[in-house]
Order: sequence, then structure tokens, then C-alpha cells
Amino acid sequence: MSKPHILQVGPYPEWDEAPLNDAFTVHRYFDASDKESFLSSVGPEIRAIATRGELGAGRAMIEACPALELVSVYGVGFDAVDLAACRERGIRVTNTPDVLTNDVADLGVAMMLCLSRGMIGAESWVKDGSWAKKGLYPLKRRVWGRPAGVLGLGRIGYEVAKRLQGFDMDIAYSDVEAKPYASDWTFVADPVGLAERSDFLFVTLAASAATRHIVGSEVTSALGSEGMLINISRASNIDEDALLDALESGSLGCAALDVFEGEPALNPRFLALDNVLLQPHHASGTVETRKAMGQLVRDNLAAHFGGKPLLTPVL
Repeated sequence: MSKPHILQVGPYPEWDEAPLNDAFTVHRYFDASDKESFLSSVGPEIRAIATRGELGAGRAMIEACPALELVSVYGVGFDAVDLAACRERGIRVTNTPDVLTNDVADLGVAMMLCLSRGMIGAESWVKDGSWAKKGLYPLKRRVWGRPAGVLGLGRIGYEVAKRLQGFDMDIAYSDVEAKPYASDWTFVADPVGLAERSDFLFVTLAASAATRHIVGSEVTSALGSEGMLINISRASNIDEDALLDALESGSLGCAALDVFEGEPALNPRFLALDNVLLQPHHASGTVETRKAMGQLVRDNLAAHFGGKPLLTPVL
């Protein structure tokens, strides 16, 4: 029996590549020098697309695969997949939620601590001899006990808020409605209102057309010159030009960011700032979580081709 043909949009770790190739006939889109010609050649055979959250699958790719049945996303975000094109043809879509939730929350909180306490600069202060030559490192700001806001109380936002409780922080959140499981925290319907009461604002929203640039100049102004923005969601949730203007002018205190428009080729204005912590989109980047993500991608593919219910369907 022939193996189903799948299109692999981007590379995976080796521990995922081997079992993927064992189970399927894999066509590596990312290795093709002429991607349009490659799609024209292999597209008619493709029954599933295996992609990554930031790479997705656009309409042109989907339309180049007339036999396509499933798009399996390695990642929780699926905003880069053209869901409208999938709906039109009854193509199923899956992602990998839950398995990465806690690691993403961990990194968000770590970024808050790292930037608030100046840990990157403090390490350089030790290593370059400044401690011995200049004395104590400049004082930074505490985290515990201060007000924090979580914009989007889904799986990741909920885990962030739970962690913030351990620092005795005054926690509030915004979402489409108040959540019954969040009675210990304050619901604030408006993101601007949430920012006004927060010293630290975590962006943990799922990305959609409705949330695009939900964090713009009004939110950054409300967060203020002592405030910190932490984004562990998707880059599209932030108006980067407005954010950069606020950081450069000092109307926003600082930002800790794991995602960027056009990454990895981020806006060079970020590189000139000393009030940002920049991370390479690795919030889920632990060995344990990446293995679980790869397994879930393959399990969804196997379920589909085995005629079983999908484990984590989006569509």
C-alpha cells in the first residue's frame, strides 16, 4: 500500500523528520529552489500539508494541491493558514495546543523577570569587569506585588496568570467575556483600561483579523513610561510601528518580545533600543515540548489517514 503524499513546508527537528519520512512520502517544499515549479509538479499528489505556525499555508499553496485533505500545523497559532480557502473545499486543519502551553507561559514570566531586573545587562556588568571597576550595578525595579494584566485569558494566558499569583501580583485580564474560572482576578473588558491599571501587560491572545494591532498607541500610552509589554502571542497582535515609536520616545517603559513581523528579519529599529528584551520566537523551545508537538502533528496525520477522529481539530 502506497504511503500518502504530504507537503512539508518547513524543517522539523531530526527526531520528527525520521518518523515523518517513515510514515509518509514527504515532499520538502523548503528545499526547493523554484518553489512555484515544485508545487506545480508535486501539488496534484499532495493529500496533506505539514507546516509550522509561522509558515502556515496560503491560498496559492492550497490551490496548488487539488487533492488536499488536511493541513497539520506544528504550533498553536494557525493564523497563517488561509482558513477561508480550507473551508471552501472542506479541508481539515489541526494544530498542537496544550502541549506547549506551560513552556510558553514560563518564558513569558521569565522575560518579565529578566527585563525588570536587568539580568542581561547585569551579566555583562560582571563579565566585562564593570563590577570590579565601577561598583554595584544600577538599581532596577521589583516584580512582586505589582499590578499585572493578561490580554487574552485562553490556555496560555490562564497559565501566565497562575504563575503571577506566585509573585502576589494584582492580576486583571481582558477577554471577550468574564471567565467563570477566573473569579480571583479582575475582569476589564477594554484593553486600554487593562493597560491603565497594569505595570506589566502580557499579550496572550490568539491572532485573528479581529485582534490585528489590538495593541497600538492607545494601549502603549495607557501602559505608560513605567510599564512593560510582554508579547508571547503573535506579532500581528501588536502595531509594531506604534510600539517602536512608544519605546523610542519613552512613552512606554520597555518591552519583552518573542515574536516579530517579518521574522527573523525584524525591524532594525528594535536593535538600536536598550529598553527591549528580544527573543528568537522560542517560547515553546524546549526539547520536551517540541517532541510532543511533532508527535501531535504526526498523530493528527495518522488519525486522518486512518479514518479516525482528529485529535486537535481547528476546522
